[in-house]
Amino acid sequence: MTKPAQPPAMQHWIDAADALLPDMIELRRAIHAEPEIGLHNPMTTAKAKAALAGLPLEYSEGPSTTGFVATLRGPSNGRTVLLRGDMDALPMDEDTGLDFSSTINGAMHACGHDTHVAMLVAAARALCAQRERLAGTVQFMFQPGEEGWHGARYMLDDGLINPVPDAAYALHITPNVPSGVFAGKPGPLLAAADRIELTIKGKGGHASQPHDAVDPIPVACEMVTALQAMMTRRVPAFDPAVLTIAHIKAGSTNNVIPETAFIEGTIRSFSEKSRDIAREGLKRVVEHVCAAHLCEADLNIIPGFPVTLCDERAVSLARRTTKALFGEEGWFEMPHPMMGAEDFSYVLQKAPGAMMFLGASPEGGDWRTCCALHSNRMVLDERVMARGAALHCAIAETFLAGGFET
Repeated sequence: MTKPAQPPAMQHWIDAADALLPDMIELRRAIHAEPEIGLHNPMTTAKAKAALAGLPLEYSEGPSTTGFVATLRGPSNGRTVLLRGDMDALPMDEDTGLDFSSTINGAMHACGHDTHVAMLVAAARALCAQRERLAGTVQFMFQPGEEGWHGARYMLDDGLINPVPDAAYALHITPNVPSGVFAGKPGPLLAAADRIELTIKGKGGHASQPHDAVDPIPVACEMVTALQAMMTRRVPAFDPAVLTIAHIKAGSTNNVIPETAFIEGTIRSFSEKSRDIAREGLKRVVEHVCAAHLCEADLNIIPGFPVTLCDERAVSLARRTTKALFGEEGWFEMPHPMMGAEDFSYVLQKAPGAMMFLGASPEGGDWRTCCALHSNRMVLDERVMARGAALHCAIAETFLAGGFET
């Protein structure tokens, strides 16, 4: 990958990361072959710690997860910056055909967290090797349980991120951005995500005599359309939210009216205001549609990750640092947020910071059409990990030297 001429102050991080790329690839592939799901990723934790062995790091661990924070203290006691890499995989089978494909049935690193660990380990090694450059402290957060398990929240609750850093950064790899390009934006980057579980209870009976039953199926159908009407009329167009019903289950055969119908879905939003509007509207629609049809409702709204809000100052520093490392073409300003969700949002509720995407479209592929994150056929350009590790290091050094205004 061709690199533009660099200011001397940044070139050392590119050189260090390039030298560590073979180790990053080896570690990434080892983690990829043995993916782990949820809050407990002991094999991944062991691999990361083995790669960090011998470094001047202090470790913090807690009871709720196998995650850990490794802390590097520079020669002066100044600011603290956190760099995060998530570790867990997805519950799905892999169909990439890679030589290092998953050996664990029903588990795959389809969201790139294997690369996140490898990049964070490399950044820790590079920063330890040049510790004298650091005017403060770096916390390396190795976090399991991002894929819906609230791992970041558990690590915060366990007191592993202590003290709360002055800034926090995370990178997320993606095949759907040009390879080697970083993408980000200030403000909302990713949505809040809440889960909907609803059971509608009627009265079962024979399909030929619906008047003697209370059929929950047409109530469920009416509920879906009523919810969409509610969302378009109650949620402001310039503070959007999405409510999707993605799963309906009812009945067992053609001539039986079931007693219950089950509905499952999600709410995505970019502010607490629109999130509350959607939640309250959902409750009203469920209550009154069910009442109109003599049904009962058991509604459960399961809170998910909050909005991922990126601090404008933190994004500005990341943008400037990226361009200093890789030129103007190294940064892409995202025009709008995405409806996905991320539990790094819990960290950003405690400390100002930002998450950025790193493009890793496979060589020879089209980043606009290649298999996306969470695909069973998702593959990545591993070479971009050197850029990710270099940016981790450069952001840490730059922030510790002068804060967001550097």
